[in-house]
Amino acid sequence: MTTETSATASIPVVPEGVRVADERLIVLTASAGEKVCALIARDRQGDFLRVAITGGGCNGLSYKMRFVAEPKKGDLLVRTAGVAVLVDSKSALYLKGTHLDYSNKMIGGGFKFSNPNAKASCSCGESFSL
Repeated sequence: MTTETSATASIPVVPEGVRVADERLIVLTASAGEKVCALIARDRQGDFLRVAITGGGCNGLSYKMRFVAEPKKGDLLVRTAGVAVLVDSKSALYLKGTHLDYSNKMIGGGFKFSNPNAKASCSCGESFSL
């Protein structure tokens, strides 16, 4: 796979069958982008961050994130904050307009989703309902 060089990480070129989306789908803050780039370099699991919505959690839907080496046909690719984010078409319906932030605070730190589609979310911030 070929990559494009950026200031923060190498961003993979768009593979065939993958559609390019923009930050209206999902946007990472600068701090989230920096943390994801550091984790990609450390973990070496792949150059893409996959963000998905699955059933479960205390409010019915949960956020899932993992690194992957290759996108799947039909994925949406968003380049934001130096990161190549993949979202499947079903999850995109629930994620539209979502902001992902990162805080390194000891209490309440970590990745935080801010989803304008969520009608309710749990206190841990890992699940929501529509």
